[in-house]
This record gives sequence, C-alpha cells and structure tokens, in this order.
Amino acid sequence: MLERLLHHGEEPVVVRVAQPAPERVVFGARAANEAAAAYGIRRMRFALGVDEDLRPFLVRFARDPLIGRSVRRRPWLRASRRPEPFEALAWAICEQLIESERAVAIERRVLATLGRRGMDWDGVEGALRDLPAVGVLAGTAPALLQSLDLAGARALALVRAAREVARGRVDLHSPDHERAWRKLRAIPGIGAWTVEMLALHGQGRHDQLPAGDLALLKLVGRALGGGDPRARAHEDQVREFFARYDGWAGLAAVHMLAGGM
Repeated sequence: MLERLLHHGEEPVVVRVAQPAPERVVFGARAANEAAAAYGIRRMRFALGVDEDLRPFLVRFARDPLIGRSVRRRPWLRASRRPEPFEALAWAICEQLIESERAVAIERRVLATLGRRGMDWDGVEGALRDLPAVGVLAGTAPALLQSLDLAGARALALVRAAREVARGRVDLHSPDHERAWRKLRAIPGIGAWTVEMLALHGQGRHDQLPAGDLALLKLVGRALGGGDPRARAHEDQVREFFARYDGWAGLAAVHMLAGGM
C-alpha cells in the first residue's frame, strides 16, 4: 500500500494506491472536494506511469545488445517519478554534487521544517508531510536552508527557482517544457543535470538523460574502459553512448543501470 499527501492548490488530498493483482492497480483519494481528489489521483497515476504505453520502446529494443535482456525481463520498468514537477526540481537541486544519503537527510530536514503536514488515510493528524508550498520556499531565507545543511549556492538556487515558479514566469506543467528549461538554466546554480532530472523524473520525458549523473559516468566509463571499475566517462561521452536510444535515452539508462552493466 502506497500512501501520499499532495495538495491541489491549498487543499490537501491523501491518495492511496494498492496493487491487489499483477494486472490491477487501485487508486483512492480523500479530500474536501471532488476536484482535489481527482487531481491527487491524476498526479499519482503520472508518478507511477500506469497510463503509459511503452510498447514502442519494448519492441524497438527487445533485442538490443546492451539493454535487450533487461527489457525482456523487466518490461514494467520505468524511471522513478515525483508526482509534482516542482518536487522533482527542488530535490534535484538538493541532490547536486553530494552523496545520496546526505541529500535524503537534507530533504527530510526541509520537510520537517517547512513541509505541509496533513492527516493520513485513517485521520491521524500530522502523520504525512508534503513538500513546502512553492510560495513558502520562494519566501524562505537561504540562510535557513543552509542551516539544514544545504550548501549556500544551492540554497540560493532553490529559492530563486521557487520564486520564478511562484510568480508564473516558469510553468512546469506547460507542455512547452523547453521554454521552462531555458528559464531555469538562466538561474545561477541550475545546470543541465538539474534540468534533466526535472525532465525525466518530474515531467515524464523519456528522451532526457541526466548525463552528469555519477552512476552513468561510472557505467559508461567502465564500458568504454574495457571493464575497468575505476574508469570515469565525461558527460559528452555519456550523451554519445546513449545517442543510439534516440527518444528513449532516459529509460534506456534506467534499464542499463538495472541490468548491472
């Protein structure tokens, strides 16, 4: 059972997801109104990718020499997603250039300090927490985020990104993703990796590859270096390596990492 607190504007909604059978996923929501409940279910359907048809990818790459075995064994595999694109952006900024354990600890502190609290499915007050509202982060002093162990440059980048979203200058839900990415890239401290993490994990863009990710730099370095576990590729080499998966590079990377290449 998966349970998640989300917000439709200022309205909280709790969504529960269960899989009683391999081919069946059940969604339920509790909220003060039908619009909030429907929104919460829609965002969780996006996060879990249950409405996506990956058959074009599966057919095209089922016999691929690098990922074909994983594609055949794990046709259900998808890139992990956040239900809200701003959540993917905020956490990508927090995760820049640090180990995953430290990033998770920072994110937990942000939730504990600034996150929105709500009841769980059974009515227990404060049991669930959601990301702080964009407006709250936009008005947060970077020094407060620094006190939660977020580096100064990243704290400032997070606040600036939140301000752009809160003021409507960056629309993360617009189908014109590239326009939003260009505006985000104009913010100091937000580079290609951060935007690609937003695209893959927050906007469902399978074609986007976080080429600067350490796991991919190691994987491609090992592949190009004859299996040397110490080898590291450059970002451009990662992009060139995944160019063969045109339109599906992000999902191909997920399979490659899952396959333990």
